Amino acid sequence: MRVRRAAIPILTMLAFAVPSPAFAVPPPPPKPSDQEVQDSKADRDAKAGKVGELTSKLADAESKLVELQAVVEVKMEDANKALVDLDTARDVAAKARADAAAAKQEADASSAAIEKVHKDVDDFAAASFRQGSTVGSMTAFFGATSPKDLLDRAAFLNAVSGSQLDALDRMQRARVEQANKDSRARAALNLAAEKQAEAESAKRAADRATAIAEQARRDQAGEAAQIEAFREQTEKELAEAQAKVGGLESQLQRYQEWQRAKQREDEERAKAAAAAAQRPGTGAKPSRPAPGRPPISGGAAAVVIARAISQLGVPYAWGGGNANGPTRGIRDGGVADSFGDYAKVGFDCSGLMIYAFAGVGIKLPHYSGYQAKAGRQLPLSQMAPGDMLFWATGGRIHHVALYIGNGQMVEAPYSGSRVRITSVRYGGLVPYVTRLL
Repeated sequence: MRVRRAAIPILTMLAFAVPSPAFAVPPPPPKPSDQEVQDSKADRDAKAGKVGELTSKLADAESKLVELQAVVEVKMEDANKALVDLDTARDVAAKARADAAAAKQEADASSAAIEKVHKDVDDFAAASFRQGSTVGSMTAFFGATSPKDLLDRAAFLNAVSGSQLDALDRMQRARVEQANKDSRARAALNLAAEKQAEAESAKRAADRATAIAEQARRDQAGEAAQIEAFREQTEKELAEAQAKVGGLESQLQRYQEWQRAKQREDEERAKAAAAAAQRPGTGAKPSRPAPGRPPISGGAAAVVIARAISQLGVPYAWGGGNANGPTRGIRDGGVADSFGDYAKVGFDCSGLMIYAFAGVGIKLPHYSGYQAKAGRQLPLSQMAPGDMLFWATGGRIHHVALYIGNGQMVEAPYSGSRVRITSVRYGGLVPYVTRLL
């Protein structure tokens, strides 16, 4: 009895294991005709050609915008260089003015001293003339006790008159030297003033050029807006073309899949059972690791890169940044002013380099053109983390960034942006890196 009772559930379980009609393949989906498929392919090819044409136009438009941005950056860097040169010229002029003032004061003091000695000599000569001798005054002989005493007094008076004349001669020579020194100081002052005037003129010219470049970019603002709208329309047309091209092909694919499913019904049932058994539970799915920053090697390069990366997200401010960190930007009379950089605390491209390399005791000028010459220039093929990269237009350097490895760099890009990590841009990149470490 126990054996029979035990066999009933087993048979029941075997019966339930037989595939049910519910596993049967559903009715076939509609099958597109050959003509529909051909029409779909023709439409796809036409859309693909249109997409290619629109992509080419977008590339040309974006290239024009990049060129305009590069021109503006060149002019802004020219203004930056002119500002650095002007500050240097002003410092030299200030020192020249101080030297000239000191030289004039010394010359005036020498003249006053000479006038005093000259007066003393004149008084001595007048007294000698009145007494009819060259020894100053006959009263000097009164009270002599002996002929020898009288001779000693005469010798003494002669020595006094001679020393006065010698002193006058020495002071006159000193006055000539002081006059020469004063003349040289004034010449240096004039030269410094000329250099300052030239620097001020260069700054004004750079400001005018920047304003002209900015005006050109403003003139292109309308075209840029049209380009952006053109881009959006292109993307929309591309999406529509892809959807239309894929429509009938997807339908045909579904029909073909149905055919294969019908032919392998038993296999599909087994696959469905296996899929049910292998379906994942409620456990957490492994997440894709977030892209991280490239590894930083040890040494001075690591310090420089770490300092630059520590400023990610800091606003761009033209003229901003020094060895201690971000500073308030300055006015440029054009692009930077339109973005309010003078009211922001942040970095420009060369200011970020100043801060990064200050961490290893390297002092850089606040001008990318000078920074490019601050170290060894090596081919791009030898690019290594910690090297500086430069961009130029027409041979004029206008931007700098720090290479951090894995094809990435950190930079302060342009007004309205923030310090960021991005892939190295090879358009306009000069064919060398500058290595300071």
